[in-house]
Amino acid sequence: MIIMDAVLETEADAGFAAWPVAAEARDGVLVLSGRMSRIEVGAAMAVIFDYGGIPTAPIGDLHHLLDRHLADAGGLVAPGGLRVRDTTAKAEILPGCCCGLENWRQWRDVLHQGSIWLGHDPGTDLAYTGGVVRLRQELGSGSRPARVSEVEIQLDELPALLAGVQLRLQGFLRLVHAWAGEIAPRAAGRLVTVLDENFHINGSLELG
Repeated sequence: MIIMDAVLETEADAGFAAWPVAAEARDGVLVLSGRMSRIEVGAAMAVIFDYGGIPTAPIGDLHHLLDRHLADAGGLVAPGGLRVRDTTAKAEILPGCCCGLENWRQWRDVLHQGSIWLGHDPGTDLAYTGGVVRLRQELGSGSRPARVSEVEIQLDELPALLAGVQLRLQGFLRLVHAWAGEIAPRAAGRLVTVLDENFHINGSLELG
């Protein structure tokens, strides 16, 4: 079974203390969905603020702090992307270094057998055969032996997989609104709008 999720890399500042956050997962990724705990949502927001170097105090002004960052940077980015797992083969493909969640919709190009950027270290090779795309990552460095991970996706199954990712991201947005409503009520609506606009969550996927 193929499972596709939107994930963030969780290598935020270990000293982050602006709000409660979940402990870093063993695999270093945080899956975004409408089923996250409050502290997992806090961890996701910590990654986004920390990665952009955005101040978090005073906490009640998070929306203003975010808008100031956007005025200077022009956009919001976050380390991560889409993770693909084959639960039968017990294989997974993770977004590589410098891949960003903001580009997750580029996966639509795979439907047309296009080339997409999935990061490096590890890099991901895409190969098309008929109606299948094969994703391949080679892991390992130095004296450690390389480990190859491969996942195949039927192209006619990709629209449903991407639609599922969008639904889970929409669920994440709802949780962000509730989370911000507790710690920074004035910021709740603006935070959701900014995340939606910069990570391209709502709106048609245009998969036709």
